[in-house]
Formats: sequence, structure tokens, C-alpha cells
Amino acid sequence: MEQPTRVIFERQYRTPYSEGYHILAGDGRLGHVDLHYTRGSVYATLVLETEMDEEHVLDLIERIDESLVLSAEVEREDLLVTVFQGRQTGFYSDDFLEERQARRTRDDGA
Repeated sequence: MEQPTRVIFERQYRTPYSEGYHILAGDGRLGHVDLHYTRGSVYATLVLETEMDEEHVLDLIERIDESLVLSAEVEREDLLVTVFQGRQTGFYSDDFLEERQARRTRDDGA
């Protein structure tokens, strides 16, 4: 798949040592990147929801570095990126798990 030229990073969270972003292009989501800042290195986990050849993945990593990592203004010697290709199968929270447990308890008592 040809990577669209306009990529938008939509921040989902930020802590003192990490950030997470949805990666958007066109009408859809390309994936998600989690950045973790340590002394000397930045670790990234990139999950792509669309298939990309290596050249386009490397272009995207460069954009992540230029747009997100460098703007964080942390000293770093290396950016280490692990890339996965797949799709999101769910999003779960404590509320969801509590509701599930309540249903199970209710069903067991019936």
C-alpha cells in the first residue's frame, strides 16, 4: 500500500517518561505508536493496522522521530523501534471488566 503523504499524530496520553499516539492518514488510522523515554535511548513500539513495505515503514519512523521524539527535547543516543503489523481486536477498561464480573455474578445467582 502506498503511504499517504499527510500523516497526523493524535496524542492519546502523556506521562513524564512516555507518550502514545494514534497515527492517522486520510480517512483512517494507520496505527499506533508508544514512545518510552529512558536515559540515553527512546524505545518505540509501532503497531501498523495496514500493510506497508519496509521503505514506507522507514519513512514513517523518520516522521515519528522528527515530529514526536525530537520535539520532546530529551537527550538520546538512539531510537529503538519494534514494529508490528496487525489490527485492533478490542479495547478494555476497568469499567468493562467490572460489568463483565457483575453479569457473571448475576447469571450464576439466577
